[in-house]
This record gives sequence, C-alpha cells and structure tokens, in this order.
Amino acid sequence: MLNAIRIVLIETSHPGNIGAVARAMKNMALSDLCLVEPRFFPHEQASARASGATDLLARAKIVDTPEEAVADCRFVIGASARPRSVSWPQFPPRACARCALDETANGRVAILFGRENSGLTNAELDLCHYLMHIPTNPEYQSLNIAMAVQVVAYELYVAVDETRRAQEMPGQEVVDMATMERFYAHLKEALGDIGFSDPRQSEKLFRRLRRLFHRARMDPDEIQILRGVLSAAQGRKQRRFD
Repeated sequence: MLNAIRIVLIETSHPGNIGAVARAMKNMALSDLCLVEPRFFPHEQASARASGATDLLARAKIVDTPEEAVADCRFVIGASARPRSVSWPQFPPRACARCALDETANGRVAILFGRENSGLTNAELDLCHYLMHIPTNPEYQSLNIAMAVQVVAYELYVAVDETRRAQEMPGQEVVDMATMERFYAHLKEALGDIGFSDPRQSEKLFRRLRRLFHRARMDPDEIQILRGVLSAAQGRKQRRFD
C-alpha cells in the first residue's frame, strides 16, 4: 500500500528540506517523491540532509506543474496549515492516513505539500479531494515542511502496520447466543444463591450485566472459566443450564 502513496513537494525553496523529506519518507517505507519546480535541485544540501536516503532523491520525478504531478493519481490530499475561505473536507493526519491507504485499492494517491512560506494556492487546492491539517500549538504554528511530511509518513506507516498485524492475528471464535443465554441463566441463578441480587432491582441489574458481557465478545474457553467461577461461588452445586 505504501508504494502507491506519492509525496509531492511544490516549489520547494530550500534544497535541505527536500533531503530531509527524503529521509523522513525512507524511515517510513515511502519511496515515491515528486518535485514540482524545485528552486535548487539537485543540490549538495539535499544530499547531505537526506542522510542515506539519496536513492530517493535519485529516483525523484521532477515536473513543471502540480497537474502533471498528480495526472496518474486517483485520489489527492492537500496539506494545509491554515483555514480556507472555501470549505474543503478537512481531517487530521491519522484519519487522512487511513483514508489514503483505503484509496490505494483504486490506484495511486498523492499528498501535496506547498511552498515553505505560503503553502498551496487555491488552484492547487482545486486538485484535492480532501485537505489535511496537522494540529499544533496555536501560540506557535511554525511547522517545517520536512516535519509535516514526517508526521504524515509516520501515520501511514502505523496504519499499514496495524492492518498487517490484524490480518496475521488468528480469528477469535465467539460463542453463539444460545451459549450466552445458558451463561446468563447460570449467572442469574448464582447471584441469587449467594444473595447478591435484589429481586426489586434484578431486571435492571441483569440488563446491565448483559451489556457488559455482550461487549466482551467471549470465546468458549472464557465462558467455561466464568461458568466454573459461578459454580464455585455456589458451592460447586450441580449446574442446571448446561
């Protein structure tokens, strides 16, 4: 999924920022870098700041317009540091990362970062489906472009890692409702036997307990453990609801 994410830098003025962006990308397994009219590139400062990510700089695509940068993309997100007079759907980095990864199922996704001093123009925003805004301290909102890319790249990497780990985890066998109803009957009996439940409040109590155990989504072993605890609390009397 990450190989379908393109980072686009528009008219970057400082070559060191390009190198720092490449480093941030490589740290988080991103590899598609596109530069729109960089002021100085290639440049020794870019290579120095890349710190081992010069392969990304060597492969970076250089184009003349933002339209060319996103021409083969199916979805475009623009990074915006300030409110806009025209309303766009705007999300924080975590939500945008999840959205971008979902959209890679349809094709390549571009994330646009504008000029260091002025960001994206309205014409460039017109290319975007969504805007992304990184929340910062309202008393100091100066975020370097490489720092912004690092935040987004990190959220993308974490989202992919979470998806991968979820796919690798074995599926949990959740008990059926008939088993749950037998458990609830046993629970009601046990609470009565130990004198915990009050007949005047039992209906409300059991409704809350049902909600609690429904949220737990227990597997068969967990149900058996709880049934054993209930039986022990009853003095190991014979279960009536097996």
